[in-house]
Amino acid sequence: MPVTNFFAHIAAIPFEGCLNITVKKDGEQLTTSVLLQNEGCGDAAKNHIPPLILRGSAKELCEGFFDAVSTPVAETSKLLVNMEAYLKGQEAAKKNAAMEKKKTEKTDKADKSDKPTTPEELKEMKYIGIMAEVDKLEAAGKHREAWLKVPKTTEFPDKAEEMQKRRSSLSAQFSPDLFGAEQPATAITNVEPKTEEDATDHTTAEGIPDERQGE
Repeated sequence: MPVTNFFAHIAAIPFEGCLNITVKKDGEQLTTSVLLQNEGCGDAAKNHIPPLILRGSAKELCEGFFDAVSTPVAETSKLLVNMEAYLKGQEAAKKNAAMEKKKTEKTDKADKSDKPTTPEELKEMKYIGIMAEVDKLEAAGKHREAWLKVPKTTEFPDKAEEMQKRRSSLSAQFSPDLFGAEQPATAITNVEPKTEEDATDHTTAEGIPDERQGE
């Protein structure tokens, strides 16, 4: 039998997948169908790619078969590979978008959960903020200013006992009166700071009687 280089020509065509070649004989006429299939491509659009049909005598097909099919098969192969790459890229984009959406939703939920929403929570945050300022003043050695900063029990009735203890702790650290008018710390332990409404009262801001009044 004569040696043919048919498969050498097939191997020289750059393609991926399964190259199906069907030959139908009708007398002296041959009809050849060439269809490239790539199972690695998940795009259903590949099913719409028609086969390449060649008709001619045996001599004509031998002389022109590979010239006719090499370029179309190579281009079809590239198309199928690109379609699959596109699908994978599209899937990756969807996945990343979904992940970002979940991440954003999670962050939004976390932000909302961290923010006070009820009146009680807002009031608690206000109390915490005020007492934080008291802590700073105390740490700076400004005990009287810290004592004045402690809010009235009418503002936070549920914190009354806690605030009274804090005033007691702060008043115990007051410096003695340099002019000899020393006053026991216990005398002002539970006296609340004066406000502008109490301006007519003849006492100091700490609630200590002003001994200079009436001079």
